[in-house]
Amino acid sequence: MCKRLRIITMAVCALFLWPLSAQEKADTVYTFRFVPEDDMFYVPWNGNGGELSRLAACVERYREEILDGRMPLRVDGYCSSFDSEVENLASAKIRSNRVKSELIVRQKLTEDCFITKNHSGSGDYVTVRIVITAGKDEAEEARPAAERAEQERAAAEQAKQQQIEQQKQEQERIAREKEQARLAAEQARTDSLAAEQAKAEAERLSAGKAEDADRYTLSLRANLLRWATLTPDLGIEWRISPSVGIMVNGSWTSWTWNDNARRYALWEVAPEVRWYLGEKKAWYVGAMFKAGQFNYKLSGTGRQGDLMGGGITGGYQLKLTEALSMDFTLGLGYLNADTERYDVIDGVRERGGNETKHWIGPVNVGVTLVWKIF
Repeated sequence: MCKRLRIITMAVCALFLWPLSAQEKADTVYTFRFVPEDDMFYVPWNGNGGELSRLAACVERYREEILDGRMPLRVDGYCSSFDSEVENLASAKIRSNRVKSELIVRQKLTEDCFITKNHSGSGDYVTVRIVITAGKDEAEEARPAAERAEQERAAAEQAKQQQIEQQKQEQERIAREKEQARLAAEQARTDSLAAEQAKAEAERLSAGKAEDADRYTLSLRANLLRWATLTPDLGIEWRISPSVGIMVNGSWTSWTWNDNARRYALWEVAPEVRWYLGEKKAWYVGAMFKAGQFNYKLSGTGRQGDLMGGGITGGYQLKLTEALSMDFTLGLGYLNADTERYDVIDGVRERGGNETKHWIGPVNVGVTLVWKIF
């Protein structure tokens, strides 16, 4: 009697417990391992590839339920690599997102398909859990075993092909980046060589121009036009820099003929400051001052007096050799001459009156031979 009562009690309990067990099967869990203190998801490492293929097959089997939210993927991230809980939770979150990104890209899922929780401690891994309801499982069991096996094989093959394709694309991307880096390095070498050649050419041209430039520090000068009029002319120039020169020219002459009835005498001093222009320092402009005295009697009446003035000069200095140059100059400005007229009667000079003359125009013309001392 007691034995019969126990059997009846067990049967009643089984009837009550069977609907509860039919509501939900044991969870299907997939575990993905991570390198400590590293947030990258390495698919080929530590069995992750196999787990990912199994998970892909399961997702493919329950895709409809996952996408409409009836069977969400529960993602739990774990990290125990760091000392603080904040750092562990942050790393666990990144790892969970890495695994979800793989599923989103490979299986075309969305963020709404996941329920995510992150934990500090317990290791360095991420789990993906799928709660499979009994109704779906019974339907699956009802399908022929061969069909289910074929679908699972096809899903696994598809996941494998996707992984191979991704690896191929990654290799192609790395090859492209290497080729781009090689081309960039070659272009950089070409640009560097061109820049060096351009610099060398510029230095060569600059050196050539510097060699052609008429540079000296001290020179002696002789105005050949003055010498042609029997008026000795000498000067000296000091180049205080390649662009600035200070110069002083002097002229003196004294001639008489016809028993002193005719006379031509003159002296002048003309200081000048010059600014040499251009790369060759051949063209120049300057400022000149002139002072002197004159005495000439070329007819019955003679004239003597003082002159003073100045003006702006300009010209060009032609380099002949390393030691010689030819200087062509023209000065425009103003001259003032206080003149006294006189006559000579029986050897006695008689004054005839004074006058002052003003002149605006050319005040200096020169074709000057320059001897560069150093």
